[in-house]
Amino acid sequence: MLIKARGESDELMILRYLNTRMELTEKEKLYYINLERGYEGETIFDQLVESLLEERYIINDLLLEVNNSYFQIDTLIISQGVIHFLDIKNYQGDCYFESDKLYSITTRREYKNPVDQLKRSTTLFRQLLQNLKQNYLVEASVIFVNSEFTLYQAPMDQPVILPTQVNRFLKDLNKTPSKLNDGHRKLAQRLVSLHQTINPFMKLPEYTYEQLQKGIYCRCCKSFMICRKRYHFVCEKCGEHEKIDSAILRNVEEFKLLFPDHRVTTQNIYEWCKVDLNKKTISRILKKNYTAFGITSDTYFE
Repeated sequence: MLIKARGESDELMILRYLNTRMELTEKEKLYYINLERGYEGETIFDQLVESLLEERYIINDLLLEVNNSYFQIDTLIISQGVIHFLDIKNYQGDCYFESDKLYSITTRREYKNPVDQLKRSTTLFRQLLQNLKQNYLVEASVIFVNSEFTLYQAPMDQPVILPTQVNRFLKDLNKTPSKLNDGHRKLAQRLVSLHQTINPFMKLPEYTYEQLQKGIYCRCCKSFMICRKRYHFVCEKCGEHEKIDSAILRNVEEFKLLFPDHRVTTQNIYEWCKVDLNKKTISRILKKNYTAFGITSDTYFE
């Protein structure tokens, strides 16, 4: 039973928008690409988890705090007698372990050891359970989901599940009977209620309204080469069609996330979208989909 679904984080969404509207540095772009890859890996695992049988609670994307320390959980599976604490990795290529450090064979680049990160997070999670006066066995694992990833010299005594072992891990889990009770439900609800909505780990580049490219871009290929044809915008690069109302609303939500201190007004959205539409059309779409506050030129929407 899915208790908390997974969604793109604000950090990922903002970086996705900025990558389209400005030039990111190499370091910023690499960080953004890694976030996209990580989210893709998590959604791959979500699809695999749908095969689980018996009674289990599944909680995704938790950010928790205990004793002034924050930690993240990609996937938590609450079963009858054990809680599986899972850290999902979507690494690609060939890597190897050496002296508890993880290296890329191709680039020789050193990665953070995911097992070290897992141990820290698991320790904090056990402390949180103690604070909640909950006594559960916690089994933690790093799960590598990408079929094109190979890990050489993987230590056998570490909680690592390789791509060729993921299906077996889920099959073994399915073989374990699990009946949940009210205590499991209350624990799941309590953990979700403790989820922190503001992420202190967010790494965003500095940006201003003035430096971002204005206009509506194609939702598929991200090209700004779009033209209006009756009730649709059409991308001149890939041919994608999108209804005008849908495109405007997509850009309103982008504007709100990028500039939470800016009010959504007809004028602001008109300037942000910078497209072949008059202000009356923008105003109609805003009035239809948001609540208006104020009168005449001072009207804004939420």
